[in-house]
Amino acid sequence: MQHITDAMIDAHVTPEDARQVMEAAFSSFGRGEAAMQERVRTEAGGVKLSTLGAVIPQQGVAGAKVYTTINGQFSFVILIFSAEDGRPLASFDAGAITRLRTAACTTLAAQRLARPGARTLALFGAGTQGVQHAQQLSATLGLERILVSDPHADAGMPARLSALCGIPVVLAEPDAAVAEADVIVTASRATTPLFAGTSIRPGAFVAAIGSSLPHTRELDDAALRRAAAVVVEWRPQSTREAGDIVLADPEALPAQKIVELADVVLGKVSPRQREDSEGDIVIYKSVGVGLEDVALAGLAWSRIAGGAERRAA
Repeated sequence: MQHITDAMIDAHVTPEDARQVMEAAFSSFGRGEAAMQERVRTEAGGVKLSTLGAVIPQQGVAGAKVYTTINGQFSFVILIFSAEDGRPLASFDAGAITRLRTAACTTLAAQRLARPGARTLALFGAGTQGVQHAQQLSATLGLERILVSDPHADAGMPARLSALCGIPVVLAEPDAAVAEADVIVTASRATTPLFAGTSIRPGAFVAAIGSSLPHTRELDDAALRRAAAVVVEWRPQSTREAGDIVLADPEALPAQKIVELADVVLGKVSPRQREDSEGDIVIYKSVGVGLEDVALAGLAWSRIAGGAERRAA
């Protein structure tokens, strides 16, 4: 069984690869051909162990991501097995996979839910996930500028991000950035809302990806109330983990407003349905699910180790 490092993932798997395998995995899940295991967290003495997984027969793999959280720092490992004979196939560092698959899913949602002609991204948090989201979204949506709100950003961050994305990047105050944005990404560790939901521009697509804990949130009730729909990866896990949902006023977020990403990917649901739907605000709330990790790990194994096995045979 081979161990596959983050460097190997970056050398063999592109963001476009990640988007394609996410689309295939959520399509399989939506058709009932794949299954997920909810995240389970176990904690003692300040050490938290978390696991989540999936079975994807169409891709030929089953597996799980296992990680620790100590003093706010994460250490990830992914294990995958053959869905044909059950043998272990590979273990993975999971930093690169987590970075790629999270932004790939957001981009998958944005390609279907953002308005045509979206040009401005408001990015809250310019860390690892924020940068990857900016790169993938600018490459696929034809964005023309990025407004960044990040109290921890250094003076050189806008120039670095601009070089990576190929478009202008400037710092902006939260509500001002939101008021000008066609696409909003919150990739922070905030525990309370980052901006006033009343500031969101009509028709905007909002991706809240920074929080997966039931006591933290990045969006306020005004944002949820104004949204035509809140798209989640998987209702059972999202409604249990996402503070943006758990802490919401039920009147702002009735159950019927929550829809699953698989249904959007398969075209079963179209959140922009009204005659004036171009003005609808649509929210995508991500917590990260095992389907994403296992699907991308399976692709990486087929590229790296699987090819070697086939050549040896």
